[in-house]
Amino acid sequence: MIIHNIRSCHNVGSMLRTADALAAEVYMTGYTPYPKSKNDKRLPHLIAKTTRQIEKTSLGAEKSMSWHQSDSVKTIIKDLTNNGFEVVALEQANNSIGLPDYQPGRKVAIIVGREREGLEISILKQVDKIIEIPMLGAKESLNVANAAAIALYHCRFHK
Repeated sequence: MIIHNIRSCHNVGSMLRTADALAAEVYMTGYTPYPKSKNDKRLPHLIAKTTRQIEKTSLGAEKSMSWHQSDSVKTIIKDLTNNGFEVVALEQANNSIGLPDYQPGRKVAIIVGREREGLEISILKQVDKIIEIPMLGAKESLNVANAAAIALYHCRFHK
């Protein structure tokens, strides 16, 4: 899973916990906050504050799973594609595939982005497919951590 430009530490922690539960590797890109890492170049007080906030919802998942941080989402997408992954954006778009109709391949990387604005068009042009969770109620979308959980679960068990 690629978590791109998500501001909320609580959403990041929740997605780390879900990824750990489903044995998924995580890449945090752009300005997405991330927990303390080896050779962390951030200021110590920022590392402590961010890590503490993420841990409120991750419950330590960041310590038991594989995660990476990169400023460049485009590099991560390219690297995953070159390693045989189908990179799929979870986004509302005219050309999206409804999640129930999406047949995941053997190796899938799901990218999620900003809650209100969504993923940038330049990123959507770089992915293999766009998938969308159909909404049946009055609201048009779910919280990004909830949506990521649904999509990850679908890709893990719908093969």
